[in-house]
Amino acid sequence: MAGDSLITATGSYRTCTCFPFHPNRLPLRDGFGHLNYCKKSVAQAKKNCKPRADFITVNDKIIYFLINYERRYQMQIHYFQRYHSKENVDTSNTMLMLSRLYNYNADKFFSMLNDLILKEDETPEISFDLQVSGDGSVPDAVISQKSFKIVVETKLYNQFDKGQLLRHLSQFSNEEIKVLMTLDPRPMKKDFLEEFEKELKLYNEDHRGTGKTLIKHVNLTFEQLLDAMEKIIDERDSEILAVLDDFKKYCFEEGLIPDGYKWMRALTAGTTFEDNMELKLYYDREERGFTEHGYIGLYRDKSIRAVGKLVKTVIAGYEEGRFFCRNESGEASNESDRERIKEAIKRADGYGYNLRDIPHRYFIVDNFYKTDFIKESKNPLMRSKYFNLAEMLKYNAMPSAEQIARDLNEKRWGDF
Repeated sequence: MAGDSLITATGSYRTCTCFPFHPNRLPLRDGFGHLNYCKKSVAQAKKNCKPRADFITVNDKIIYFLINYERRYQMQIHYFQRYHSKENVDTSNTMLMLSRLYNYNADKFFSMLNDLILKEDETPEISFDLQVSGDGSVPDAVISQKSFKIVVETKLYNQFDKGQLLRHLSQFSNEEIKVLMTLDPRPMKKDFLEEFEKELKLYNEDHRGTGKTLIKHVNLTFEQLLDAMEKIIDERDSEILAVLDDFKKYCFEEGLIPDGYKWMRALTAGTTFEDNMELKLYYDREERGFTEHGYIGLYRDKSIRAVGKLVKTVIAGYEEGRFFCRNESGEASNESDRERIKEAIKRADGYGYNLRDIPHRYFIVDNFYKTDFIKESKNPLMRSKYFNLAEMLKYNAMPSAEQIARDLNEKRWGDF
C-alpha cells in the first residue's frame, strides 16, 4: 500500500496514503520509534485525510501529535519503555539502567554494588597483585577478579512466593559471590522475610560441605536502588543524568516508588524566582512530562529557597491567538489560576521565553514559603532532584509546606 508507516502513541503501526513521501523531513522520536514528516506533509494530512472506519481515531491522534510537534519543534525522548503493566518489563528497564551505569563508569558501578548489595569484603573488582605464589611457580604479576552472580526477582505488590525463591537458588553454581536480590516498590513483609531467611540458612547449611560459597539474600525497594544510583553519578555528566532522570520518572509513573505525595521535587528557578513566589506557580514545557509529587522546591544560587504544596497541574498556552487552560491533575483550575498563568506568560515575553505558542505545564501551589536548604557540593543543580521528605524529616503525617520550610531551613543536603 502506498504511503508512509505511522507509529501511534501506543506503539501500533498504521499506513496512510495521505502522508506522501517527502525528502525534507523533520525528525521526531518517541519511546518506540520515529515519526519523520515535514511541515508540508502535516499540512496535507490535515487537509486531505478522509475519515475511514478502521483508523479514524488513530488518525485523529496522529494528526494532533504531528501538529503539536510542528508547533513545538521538540519532543521528550524516553529511554525506557512505557505503556505496560508487566513485572518483566519493569525488571528489563531496571537492568537497562544498571547496564547504562556500568558503561558510564565500571568502577563507580561496582562501588554501588559493594555498598548496596555485596558489602566491602565481597568486592568483585579487578585486583592487581605482584609475586603471587602458585603451585610450584611465582609469576611476576596476577590480574584477577572474583566470579559473581546476582539473581533478581521483581514483584509489584509484595506477592513473593517462597517456593519460587527457593527454586531460584538452583541458578547458582560455582560463583565466589552469590546474591539473590528481591525487588519491590515496598520492603518485603517482615514475617515473610524472616521465614525465607530461615529457609535460606538451612539451604546454605545443607550445601556447606560441598565447598561452594553461601548464598546471600538482599531485599531492596526501587527507591533504595535509585538513591544508590544517584550517589555515584557526577552532577556534570548531563547525558547519564538525562537517562537516570527518565528512569526515575518511569518509576514514579508506574508506581514503583509509592507515596508520591511525600516527595518534594526541586526545580531550578533563576530569572523567574520572584515571579514564581508572587504568582504561586512554576512552569515547564509540557513535553517534559509529569510525575506524582506533593511539594515543589524552588532552587536558586546553590540552595532550595522556597517550598510550596502542589495542589494542581494544568496545561496552558495560546492556540490561534486564544488562551486555553486544560486541567491535568489535582483540583480544577479557577479564574484566579488562569489570571496568574496569563500574567506569567506576559512576564515571560520579557525574558525571551515563548510560553504563548509552546504549551507549558503549570505547577500551582497553595503558597511558597521561604527557606534555605543548602546544596554544599560545588556543582549547581542540573535538572531536578527529588527528596523524600517523610523519610528525611521523620514525618508520620505530612505537615504544611510552611512547617516543612522551617524544618529544612539552614540544613544541608548532605545531612540526609
